[in-house]
Amino acid sequence: ALGNEAPGVLKRTAFHTTDRNAEVGLTRQGQDFPFRKWLKSGESWNSPGTFIALYANNDDGFNVINTVVNEFVRKHLGTRISSIKNKPLFVYNTWYPFRTFINDSLIREVAKAASECGIQEFIIDDGWQYNYGRESSDKGWGGNYGDWLVDQNKFPGSLSSTFDYIRSLGMKPGLWISIGSATSDSKVLQEHPEWFVVNKDGKQGNLHFNPANSYFATSCFGTDWFSYIKSVILNLVKEYGLAYAKLDLSVVTSAYINDPAVSGCYASNHPYHRDHEESFIMIYQNVLKLFDELHAEAPELFIDCTFETEGKLQLQDYAFAKHAEGNWLSNIEEPFPTGALRMRQLAWWRSPAVPAGSLVIGNLPFDSKNFEFDLKSLIGTLPIVLGDPRKLSPEKRSEIKKWADWMVKMQDKYDYMSFRQDLPGFGEPSEGSWDGWTRINTDKKNGGIIGVFRQGAMERSRTVVVPGLDPSKRYTVFLAPEGKQISDLTGKQLSEDGFNVSFANSYDGNVYEVRIND
Repeated sequence: ALGNEAPGVLKRTAFHTTDRNAEVGLTRQGQDFPFRKWLKSGESWNSPGTFIALYANNDDGFNVINTVVNEFVRKHLGTRISSIKNKPLFVYNTWYPFRTFINDSLIREVAKAASECGIQEFIIDDGWQYNYGRESSDKGWGGNYGDWLVDQNKFPGSLSSTFDYIRSLGMKPGLWISIGSATSDSKVLQEHPEWFVVNKDGKQGNLHFNPANSYFATSCFGTDWFSYIKSVILNLVKEYGLAYAKLDLSVVTSAYINDPAVSGCYASNHPYHRDHEESFIMIYQNVLKLFDELHAEAPELFIDCTFETEGKLQLQDYAFAKHAEGNWLSNIEEPFPTGALRMRQLAWWRSPAVPAGSLVIGNLPFDSKNFEFDLKSLIGTLPIVLGDPRKLSPEKRSEIKKWADWMVKMQDKYDYMSFRQDLPGFGEPSEGSWDGWTRINTDKKNGGIIGVFRQGAMERSRTVVVPGLDPSKRYTVFLAPEGKQISDLTGKQLSEDGFNVSFANSYDGNVYEVRIND
């Protein structure tokens, strides 16, 4: 099993391209995004790390990922989500359906309803900000980036009173910020055009979408933009108590543009890179350095670095997991039952090799009539929800709150957010089959939680076996969140014989607690 800690699009892992070779590390010259680092005489530089997990021919490679690799990443790689004690369990974000059309009164209404559902972190997405000289930020997506001033027309009391209200409801406040973008009307772009990427034509560049849209520019982290955006974020932390930062949009490459020439920075006079090829590693390293310096001055700040900032569609890797706690991995808006399936697929493809607690997979909405199925799916990662909780009845909010309270209890008992393993015998989630996940505490072996799903499968029942427990101890399986007892078996019996799960509906799922008997 080959592990590559190089960042984003600079990652190169090759196997059997020549005679029985294995190569892990950085990209080469001639590739779409080539690595280059210029060194002065006597200067040294350390490359990103790699790791190898060896196993014999008769071993199961999937088992190696679920055990040896999973344990190494969790205990020794140094991921941020593994190092923090208070991990988020239930997050809300305003982006859908409100987009940029938000204000203080709306946020208060939505926050009140979200708190009644048990939300712990409340994130205000795009639309809270504007630039110097602007009257409003209701332009829609892509406007008022760069100066990061609070729109006083929307938030007359600035963000202080809004955040105070969110905290009064028992939730931590968060904001969406584009860490490397500015629009042409921003003061920072007008005063410091030298802080922005230069494209292949020698003009100011836009790495996020069609470069012809000249009103939007991407900053270069090979310049003093680094210090500027750091001061912006720290000011939001110190002045308003920002606790969760969703840092977004492209800084190295686009998740949506397939032309590799639209990437990096072609400037030859930026202080931290000499040419286009060196710009890739310097931008990545300075973004990761920014996260480290933010954590040094604001230790409690949760950084959610999106796949767009990492540089490719739905990208999460070891480099970013070591410096940012979370990764907004995707925007899912398909209705039931496809949306939850997409979410479980994204999680399965990445975990358990990548920490599941770092996977922030949106956008399943509160107000879906099948939200309980969605939530059961989300519990396998870091649950983030969108939608309009005001539409939920008091009874529905109370039902969701039961799940939220249950998650808190399970985290207190098992620290399940630090763990995730594949469910043996189920495999990749797909239409017409069963799938599932386990989050067993394999250190203490005191139990954990399990999710099992029927996704249109013909079979109405399946046997579920649970590895990772103490073979000699007895465990009780309970249906969540009510706590109805399902079975009482030894760890050996659970790993070999298991218990039966049946669903009458073609699309359904259950989550279970596995508890050691005292």
